Amino acid sequence: MVEPLRAGGLADSVYELADREPDRVQFARRDAADRDQWTPVTTAAFRDEVLALAKGLLAEGVQFGDRVALMARTRYEWTLFSYALWSVGAQVVTVYPTSSAEQVGWILAQTRAVAVVVEGEDDAMTVGAVCDALPALRSIWQMDQGCVTELWRRGAGVHDELVTERRWLVEPRCTAVICYTSGTTGRPLGCMITHANLAAECDTVFAGWSGLFAEPGQQPAILAFLPLAHIYGLMVQVLCVRSGILMGHEPELSPSSLLPSFQSFHPTCVFAVPYVFERILGAARTAAQDAGKVSLFGRAMDTAVRYAAAVEQQTQGAGKGPGPGLRAAHAVFDHMVYRRLRAVLGGRVRYAVTGGSPFSRELGLMFAGAGITVYNGYGLTETTAAITAQPPGRPRQGTVGRPMPGTAVRIAPDGEVWVRGGTVFAGYVDDPKATEAALRDGWLRTGDIGVLDDEGYLTITGRKKDIIITSGGKSVSPLLMEERLRAHPLISQCVLVGDNRPFVGALITLDAEMLRRWHQVVGARLPVGREHASANKALHAEIQQAVSTANLSVSRAESIRAFRILPKEFTVEEGLLTPSLKLRRDAVYKLCAAQIEQLYAN
Repeated sequence: MVEPLRAGGLADSVYELADREPDRVQFARRDAADRDQWTPVTTAAFRDEVLALAKGLLAEGVQFGDRVALMARTRYEWTLFSYALWSVGAQVVTVYPTSSAEQVGWILAQTRAVAVVVEGEDDAMTVGAVCDALPALRSIWQMDQGCVTELWRRGAGVHDELVTERRWLVEPRCTAVICYTSGTTGRPLGCMITHANLAAECDTVFAGWSGLFAEPGQQPAILAFLPLAHIYGLMVQVLCVRSGILMGHEPELSPSSLLPSFQSFHPTCVFAVPYVFERILGAARTAAQDAGKVSLFGRAMDTAVRYAAAVEQQTQGAGKGPGPGLRAAHAVFDHMVYRRLRAVLGGRVRYAVTGGSPFSRELGLMFAGAGITVYNGYGLTETTAAITAQPPGRPRQGTVGRPMPGTAVRIAPDGEVWVRGGTVFAGYVDDPKATEAALRDGWLRTGDIGVLDDEGYLTITGRKKDIIITSGGKSVSPLLMEERLRAHPLISQCVLVGDNRPFVGALITLDAEMLRRWHQVVGARLPVGREHASANKALHAEIQQAVSTANLSVSRAESIRAFRILPKEFTVEEGLLTPSLKLRRDAVYKLCAAQIEQLYAN
């Protein structure tokens, strides 16, 4: 366990580290003219920029306790503004840049934000469309129009001591961030995360897991690409700044932007969501197919799974580890396949961390067998990111690990996971009823269903609100079946349906690139567009095989009896995915009502 934050706030670490190690490189900023070049920023330089911006905020009338919204992608200026705001005792309100005008208006009104920092002109127009209904909103600052430089200029006449005075007023129990939930089951809720919450989370992660961040003698380097408006991405930022880890920013989650950034930044550890690892594996499989070595790749991945499973059993005292034949095959594939997979992440990553959505055991074993052990964790916005994690050196793939030091997990009689600890939030903004419903005697009711094994490893099996109850009275948790189907290369998303219906059905979307390549291999005569997928008998048979295989793991009452292939993938823009890429089931059900009816028409 780590010592809890006794005094001060998150901004203090910026000034303290700069005083101790002024020449330590804290950030790498991408060169605007050459994306492959990164410019170093020392702790002293970052401190000076934060201080200058904090003075500008004071000059613009930002007061202690004021709330200022940040509405931008993951970029250096987001980090700069957050620490400048914390330096003057203000609170950060996180807003996804993909939010609609209605969502932005509601968040800014609920938090009574006095200012909002946006990235570009489109974001400014979104705020402008609702600002007449926001009497508290005084300022809109735009990053791409040089607002940082302008605020530096306006604060030039403010004394440094005024910032110091505000910073010293901050206490651990003060709210640092109002971070909104993903809104998968309704309107997002604003979680009040304190300075103590974030400090406890990040200090615990660094104390217990820092050995995974880099090889001995290396400075850890982490590329931040998760949305900073999400608690997971925000935790990564605070972890880096608080622990002196070299941090870079990448605003795009798409493989076309992310993979080149790995190559130029060379991270030593990766914090990501399962989607990223799925896409990395998909890119490797595509490269193997282009080289005419897809069969070799398949055998290599099978060997990786068997090798990692044997190693896992050995570490848990349940087996002797890989046999000589398996070791030999693994060594051959390491030279031919695995090293190329590791190179995709820049060549230095041996450990990674994932969370935010289900991460399958098979995918975890594949990466572990290929030389990159992915540590899975579990948490909510309300728990300041992870509250359970795989223990260092003892990951158990398929679970989300054990309670982190200083936290506790219990399973309620109805199977719901309850948690408590120093990272549990202070409550929801202006919603005492929701706060009372979530917190009971210090325990947070997560809404997730799970089980604990004899060694305290937690497995999440579903979400209470997602449980499907068929007309025959069978309760079905869709999470695990959806996870199994998404493991198929062609399937990008899967949503189970069947509430008050005679059987379970599935809505399936296909990965466009993998579909195109499938047509090349199979030589199907029908048009390759996804809009024709449901009529392609060969493709339907391929997906049916995946469904049949997944059905082997459940009872007949829980099995998928019918499915529909949808013409396009679910997107954030259509409101079917959250910005952190979680399914919005209610929105999918509403949009796909006709397809659901067709499932049960015969």
